[in-house]
Amino acid sequence: MEFSRRLGDRHLLDSDALENIDRMTNVALGQLSGGISPASLAMAYLDWTVHLAASPGKQFQLAAKATRKAMRLGAYALSSAITGNAEPTIKPLPGDHRFDHPGWQRFPYNVIYQGFLLNQQWWHNATTGIRGVSKHGEAAVWFTAKQILDMTAPCNMPLLNPEIVETTINERGANLSRGAQFYGEDMRRSLRDEKPAGVEAFKVGENLAITPGKVVYRNLLMELIQYSPTTDTVQREPVLMQSAWMMKYYILDLSPHNSLVKYLVDQGHTVFMISWLNPGAEHRNLGMEDYRKLGTLAAINAISDILPGRKIHTVGYCLGGILLTIVAAAMARDGDDRLASVTLFTTMTDFTDVGEINVFMDASEVTLLEDMMWQKGYLGHKQVSGGFQMLKSADLIWSKMVREYYLGQREPMFDLMAWNADGTRMPYRQHSEVLRRLYVDNELFQGKYLVDGRAISISNIHVPMFAVAAGADHVAPWHSVYKLHLQSDATELTFVLTSGGHNVGIVNEPGRPRRSFQLSVCREGERFLDAETWKAKTPVYQGSWWPVWQQWLQRHSSGNEAAPPMGAPDKGYVPLCDAPGTYIYQV
Repeated sequence: MEFSRRLGDRHLLDSDALENIDRMTNVALGQLSGGISPASLAMAYLDWTVHLAASPGKQFQLAAKATRKAMRLGAYALSSAITGNAEPTIKPLPGDHRFDHPGWQRFPYNVIYQGFLLNQQWWHNATTGIRGVSKHGEAAVWFTAKQILDMTAPCNMPLLNPEIVETTINERGANLSRGAQFYGEDMRRSLRDEKPAGVEAFKVGENLAITPGKVVYRNLLMELIQYSPTTDTVQREPVLMQSAWMMKYYILDLSPHNSLVKYLVDQGHTVFMISWLNPGAEHRNLGMEDYRKLGTLAAINAISDILPGRKIHTVGYCLGGILLTIVAAAMARDGDDRLASVTLFTTMTDFTDVGEINVFMDASEVTLLEDMMWQKGYLGHKQVSGGFQMLKSADLIWSKMVREYYLGQREPMFDLMAWNADGTRMPYRQHSEVLRRLYVDNELFQGKYLVDGRAISISNIHVPMFAVAAGADHVAPWHSVYKLHLQSDATELTFVLTSGGHNVGIVNEPGRPRRSFQLSVCREGERFLDAETWKAKTPVYQGSWWPVWQQWLQRHSSGNEAAPPMGAPDKGYVPLCDAPGTYIYQV
């Protein structure tokens, strides 16, 4: 009987063993390809080539375009060589500053960069707009082509870049000597798994994350910090803030001059902050439900005990905003009315269009990422940052290489860069759930996301909401953030589109020049505007959006009271240590 049972189970054992072989093969492929699925790229390339081969009209169009571009470039080169002052045939795309140096306007460099831009435009035409190619396949092929174009751009070649040539002549090669030293230092740090040069000048607890406070609660997953008041009276409703678990919280408490936490405290708000655990391999099975219960909900429960009878203003940043939305929707479904408001920073709740990151979100790529995490038990910070760098490789990789290694100009380290180098990990199970349940299956937008076995809906959230998107955000595109309007049934939804990117748009303190934002308020019963119409009609305000948000919090509070003590020792919330706590130091 035992023998028969084991024979019946044999296929399961074999399946596990064979599956592990497949996993390890995927891990090896992922290490060679930098975490990009070769199968995904191969399928996208096949999709593109087959449909292009079956599109003679498109082929004719591309051939005609190539001929016209060659003739335009030839005419431009001849005119430029003779007169030295020819009108460019093409301009760089907005935001492309690789050819800003005046040397690019001189012959023959002007012909070189014009030829590159025409070639780049032709390849965009060749990889997009082909009938029958899937949206993902088209994005993947153009993404790959753009990576190659960015890598081989003439600005990256020392002899083809007039700025490098001029600098080398003027400095008699000293710039190359400095660049070689920078390159050697960066390579040593990379091989030793050390942080970038200059980070040593920024230390948590010394000149970063120094707003005074106490850790008043701690569990397996997070520490809850209560910040010390700086005013005699405070708003009755406290503010709970949480960042994404893949970043350390002190992006919201950087230096004193750009700390959002300090700004709120100085304006008379009682502020609490969640500081997430930096998980290791032993935490591989922590999932979204753990982060909901032991993270956001545990913090809300603790604040309700420390400050009973007060509703809570809640704030979530990026993935932290997604988690907050899930918590708020579940609370609303269950009749829990402890929230005074919900604020979301650069948070997508609809994952239909996630921008260029969609290249990494097909089934093959997700499987590869899952297998790489399965081996380690977590997703590492370098893998995440490397993927985001590829989305803007021209600026974040190649232009940086030119500036530092060829021009010998080391970019000075500043607080936001130091924070960006201080990344955290994500547990295997939780990251897999984020990828599949949110990015791939879009369960939250479709009303299929389950909490405690029952679906939740964002439309159940009826407290005031404040959403901030960033115009240059390539992580959470503002058009997708704007889609909250399609889901929200809040009493009042304030939407802000700020200048800057995913991080700079949030670290947006008053007094910084060249900052602006657009703002609108949508109330129940008002008509919906599409994103582009909204952008065209909404006025632009100069400066920071922080004061507007702080006044919004104040309007949705119930008045002032004396500043509360730190924690509640009589209820078990004894201050455990000074801010910034202990979890923030985990590496």
